[in-house]
Amino acid sequence: MSRKLESPVQTQMAVAVMRSPLGREYHGSQNQSQRQPAGRRRVFIQTDKGCVLGMELDRGDNVHTVKRRLQLALNVPVEESSLTFGDMVLKNDLSAVRNDSPLLLTRNLIHRSSSTPCLSPTGRDIQQKDKSGPIEILGQSKRLDIVKDMVKDIVKAIKIGIDPVPASGGLGGAYYFRDSKGDSVAIVKPTDEEPFAPNNPKGFVGKALGQPGLKRSVRVGETGFREVAAYLLDYDHFANVPPTALVKVTHSIFNVNDEVNGNCFRRKRLVSKIASCQQFIHHDFDASDHGTSSFPVASVHRIGILDIRILNTDRHAGNLLVRKIGDGIGTFGQVELIPIDHGLCLPETLEDPYFEWIHWPQASIPFSEEELAYIRDLDPVHDCEMLRMELPMIREACLRVLVLCTIFLKEAAEFGLCLAEIGEMMTREFHRGEEEPSELEVVCLEARKLLAERAEELSPRTEVGHDEFLFDIDYDEGGSDCTPKFAMDDPLIRATFQPTLGNGHARNLLSKLDECIEEEEEESDNEYPQEFGTFSTQEKVPTIPEITMSLKTTMLAEKKQKHSGGKTENGYSMNTSSSGHRSANEQLPASISFVKLADMTEDEWTLFLEKIQELLYPAFAKRKSITLGQKQLQRLGTSCQF
Repeated sequence: MSRKLESPVQTQMAVAVMRSPLGREYHGSQNQSQRQPAGRRRVFIQTDKGCVLGMELDRGDNVHTVKRRLQLALNVPVEESSLTFGDMVLKNDLSAVRNDSPLLLTRNLIHRSSSTPCLSPTGRDIQQKDKSGPIEILGQSKRLDIVKDMVKDIVKAIKIGIDPVPASGGLGGAYYFRDSKGDSVAIVKPTDEEPFAPNNPKGFVGKALGQPGLKRSVRVGETGFREVAAYLLDYDHFANVPPTALVKVTHSIFNVNDEVNGNCFRRKRLVSKIASCQQFIHHDFDASDHGTSSFPVASVHRIGILDIRILNTDRHAGNLLVRKIGDGIGTFGQVELIPIDHGLCLPETLEDPYFEWIHWPQASIPFSEEELAYIRDLDPVHDCEMLRMELPMIREACLRVLVLCTIFLKEAAEFGLCLAEIGEMMTREFHRGEEEPSELEVVCLEARKLLAERAEELSPRTEVGHDEFLFDIDYDEGGSDCTPKFAMDDPLIRATFQPTLGNGHARNLLSKLDECIEEEEEESDNEYPQEFGTFSTQEKVPTIPEITMSLKTTMLAEKKQKHSGGKTENGYSMNTSSSGHRSANEQLPASISFVKLADMTEDEWTLFLEKIQELLYPAFAKRKSITLGQKQLQRLGTSCQF
């Protein structure tokens, strides 16, 4: 049992992380004196097609006035639209919006709002002009000072005619911005040019901003703030993440596709974009071009620690830059690693991460005392508070993933696991051609099952199947002040967690697990090898193998049912549209989410974290025994095998 079970992290974390419900509408704070910003605020409004407008807000402004000014300035339709701020759907009051915040105007798919009529210009309306400079930084963190100096150099270069250069690699749009000497100093990635975004320059289009993206738990247009989050979470430059900021940048180099609706832009005219701006790092090669044996152990450990915390789903060799140290005299072979491209970290659900370093020998070396001290000092509560302050648009579901993974890292390191063992516990495996949940996900599933059993014991039995989901169609007309927390018009929720079809009712995965555990209890020992050993635990706690084996017949069967609509090839749906071109939905690989975190209440989230910490130690012990067994097999060798 962890010596930290009674620490404040366990009891205070959920309250700090979940101060407000997910998927909410905001009408105004009950305590306006705390939320109301002083003086004027500057915000940046972005449409789901990529148009951007910087706007000054007064105390008297509301959602209606913002939409009117946006319509007049960009000539975009605003009827049947919603103004969102991260998880919030702003109804009218803007007191929750802070200075330098980006807002997103989305077109409603199911929800019809009667609060925003079709607006028409009148004689009293004045055309709203965006008078901002070429580059504006969104945020006031002191850690962005180095980016501010970089931006000044870029602006000087633009004024003397030194234009940025498009990058040829990658799936999204990226541009090298240069200084007055012509040297690349920053790489800028517009959010509306991401893969599947409306203005992607490489043909990967078909999604509006805010819809599920390349990873279904990372929305289109939201990789930029994740790049910034990774930099802000890299305290003391521990992992060497380059300085990164979210910016509004205006230039004619950016791409605007002809298919994008609206007349907000014309080609070769100045275009404003919301983008991530990262310092360009001059390097010699990337990790795919260099033998990994020469990489410093400390560098691999530090990057791995960051990847674990942020659940990086895209740590491949190409986004680990390698730079030689020194002039070659007395430093032969010495290099440093620079991690980049963190746009697919902090997903909204537990995903299958990809850690390139997981099989490197450096990852199997125990953490140093300095690294262990750094891990002990990590405070997920502080991390969440900091990210809410610096990136107010970040979604609470992302913060829950951060909290869970940080707790997992801290407990695993304290138990004595090395980086490779921690990474293996987070990574899914394929068995008989099917994807299975990771060891961490199995622990989370068991924790959720225990919560469900506890809730069933505390609440009277009710008939299931009548009020499991509330849809917010025409919800405004009923006079309600808030949207149901799990409203199904959220495209990410619909794409990631589809209710099981058949009897008309959406069924929870854990209810299926209960049934499957009973059916497979007698057959499990013979059919499947145990992935976790048996440990003496409380009588009420089911053993982890039961959860693992039941998933073989529940989640995988559900996956087959979900994707049986068309034939597949290499994991990609091969359904084609009538035009013969694959849409963004058809280009996306099949994805499974085993564990949901966003649908728990604050009290459930607190109890969930407590159960997680109780269940982790049997899993840690089993992982250690697996590692020791593998080492013994390696020592025996294969010389006696024929």
